[in-house]
Amino acid sequence: MNKYKRADRVAALLQEEVSNYLLFEMKNADLGFITITRVRVSDDLRHARIFYSVLGEQERIDLTAKKLEQLTGPIRGEMGHRLGLRYVPEIEFSYDDSAAYAAHIQEVIEKIHREEKS
Repeated sequence: MNKYKRADRVAALLQEEVSNYLLFEMKNADLGFITITRVRVSDDLRHARIFYSVLGEQERIDLTAKKLEQLTGPIRGEMGHRLGLRYVPEIEFSYDDSAAYAAHIQEVIEKIHREEKS
């Protein structure tokens, strides 16, 4: 018996394929330095939420979000060709701010250490 749900396997495959597609085939899409951090697929495989992070300021993040929204249809179509699934999940992109939050926490910790040394 498989210990992973099919939705988890499809999510991992989607993460890999969307990452490769954005990295190697969408070079002129003005997406900035984007990383697909994780993918969640519903158990019925109808919906996929793709979390991403972007390196840069808020303006870059907003521009990337707008561009990804425009590219949702073409990305879903390409995933249909690549994955060979009977039904390709509806895709929704969500910004993942966990990297920015981790950087903020690191700055706070460093500040505390500097103050303790003083």
